[in-house]
Parts: sequence; structure tokens; C-alpha cells
Amino acid sequence: MQRIILLCRHAEAYDPFPLQPDFERELTPLGQQQARNAGKWLREKFSKADAILASPANRANATARLIAGRLYFSEEQITYNPDLYNARESLLIRSLGELPDHVKQVLLVAHNPGITRLARELTDELQLGYLDPASVVAVVLELKQWQDIHVTTGLLLDHYKG
Repeated sequence: MQRIILLCRHAEAYDPFPLQPDFERELTPLGQQQARNAGKWLREKFSKADAILASPANRANATARLIAGRLYFSEEQITYNPDLYNARESLLIRSLGELPDHVKQVLLVAHNPGITRLARELTDELQLGYLDPASVVAVVLELKQWQDIHVTTGLLLDHYKG
């Protein structure tokens, strides 16, 4: 069965001010517009998402919510997983492997370097550059069930440069 993974790096965030936890960094006005533009591109190219997974960090959370609005996806249905905050690709892939099998198309909003490394790992596109803020990589995979994601690679279907 064909499944599509939409990997998105969070949009541009403010640099942390002194003593501010990285987790609390907010999107800049440009970052908010980047997220809306990424959502528009996703709606035009993929029309919807069956699930949205996101890091709960403010910048990723806000990016996911802005994109969800463009995809007519209810914000209450976004899954925020604390393990996705600055996660390595192994944790990102584990969260994808836990998706229910009825999900055909998923958007994952997370952080570099993990999100870029996951895109490289899933596609064997090792020359893929680091994803800029609000960039999206679409990967198509043949998977009977999500738990099989650990043993397969897919194809780079499309790439939006935020």
C-alpha cells in the first residue's frame, strides 16, 4: 500500500533571549508566513493529511497549527509527542511506526538535524541539504503497515523549499 510522509521542519523562530529555554522559542512574523505558505503548498499538492504529528516545542507546535489550518485539519487532532522535540531520526521513525494502519498520508513537524536525516534515510538521498525553516519533503513508501517503516526506503516525491 502506498503511503506518503510529509516531513516538515518548523518555520523560522526568534533566537532565544538570555535564559530563555529553547523549547519556548516562538515563530517570527516571517516564520508564521512561511508556515502558512507551506500549508498552502501542501493543500495544493496533497490536499489533506490523515494525521499530523508534531514536536510540542512552541515553534513546531505553531507551525503544525498554521499548516493544519490550511489543510482543514482540526487542531485538536494534532498529536504532540514530547519525544519529537529535537529528536534523532531513530525516534522520529519510531513515532511513524506507531501510526494506525488506516493513515495513508501523515505530516511530521519536527527539528533539524533529525528531520533532515530522516528524509535522507527514508529516500537514500544522502546529498539532500539541510531543510530550511518551513521546508517540506514528501516521501512515498510502499508499506503494508506502518511498523514496517524500519525495513524499507521510499522515493523523494516532492520538495518544498520554505
